[in-house]
Formats: sequence, C-alpha cells, structure tokens
Amino acid sequence: MIMKSIVFDLPSAFTVTAHTGCEGTKDNSLEAILKGIEAGADIVEFDLRFDSEGKGILSHDENGKDPVALEEALRLISSYEGIRVNVDCKTTDNLSEVYRLGEELGITDRLFYTGIELKDTEAAMSQTPQIPYFLNYKVKRLKKNNEKYISSLACLVKEKGALGLNIKYNQCSSKLVKIFRKEGLQVSLWTANNTRVMLKCLSFAPDNITTRYPSELKKLISD
Repeated sequence: MIMKSIVFDLPSAFTVTAHTGCEGTKDNSLEAILKGIEAGADIVEFDLRFDSEGKGILSHDENGKDPVALEEALRLISSYEGIRVNVDCKTTDNLSEVYRLGEELGITDRLFYTGIELKDTEAAMSQTPQIPYFLNYKVKRLKKNNEKYISSLACLVKEKGALGLNIKYNQCSSKLVKIFRKEGLQVSLWTANNTRVMLKCLSFAPDNITTRYPSELKKLISD
C-alpha cells in the first residue's frame, strides 16, 4: 500500500525556528546557532539576559557560566544573509543594547522578541519600538475554540502592539489561527520536539513553529 504524503495548508511566509540547543548542541552556544542555520531553519533563537554592566549575554538562567556575548552571537548571524533572530527575553533591563548592536551590524530588520509577557510590553515598546515582538501568553485550553475568547485575545495583542501570540503548542487550535490571521496577526508555537507534536502543530497551519529538531520538521514539510 502506498501512503499519500500529507499536504499542509501553511501560509506562504511560514517559518521554522531552531530553538537554542537544537540538533543536540549546548543551549545558548554559537554551535547551536550554526547547527540551526545548517539544518535549514529560517530563524535561530537564543535566550537573552544582561550582565552587571548592561551588556547582553546568552543565558537562560541568572547565573549561567561563561555565557556567550550577545554581540558575538549577532556578529556571527550577520554573516548569514536572511537568517532572522528570535531574541527570547528573560529580562528587559537594557533592550536598547539589542537595538544598538542590531544597527551596528545592519541586522535590526532581522530581529524580533519573544518572552515578552504582559508585564514586559511597556519596556519593549519604550526601549526599542523599532524591534517587533510576539506576546507570550497562556491561552486557556478550555477556551481555545471559543470565538469570543479568541477575539478578545486578538484585541489584547493589537492593543499591546505585538505581531501576534507566542504560545505553547497545546494551547493552539485551528480556529485561533484562522481568527488571528483574519485580524492580520500571527501565531507562533513552541516547542515541537517530536514527530507527533510537529504534525499536530502543522495541522493548525500557524505562522511559525519552534523546535529543537529543525531538520526533522523541514523534512516533514518537504516530504
């Protein structure tokens, strides 16, 4: 019996984001960035914090050891044309440093934030209004198919000036994606790390899927 390939109705601008530590590399390392690019990801992601001097560092935890400097990571990415950067903000102390480096390296238009929760929106908008962001939000799973609830979320996202929502994959629904797309908003899903979850995410036809295995996700889409 010949199995037919699954056809996914993805948007034309659909992207695959390589989660930091992708393809078995160390989180927040230069190797992870390179592996993500090598795997064919459209976007690479890393965690952002700031040291005591206000300089950006790649670190998920407050006391990460020997972190990579933000400048070093962005300089590496700048040498790869078209690769976009998902800066996952763990703090928002000195976001102007992100913009300064982006301008210096000529890649400001390739930067965007995730990790921005409601409490962080003012900092993101006031410090770096030039850099867009997705709102990290916990969607109520029992209401993810409720049109009134979804519409209220879309209004909130617009009010906060965000590109759309960045949500955990199990908080998504096809209806949520359709309503957001109708409102000109995007939906980004995290983190699809096995085939079953990847297929579930693809069935929603979101704008982006983040994964630690971008090579596998790209293969599912192309097969």
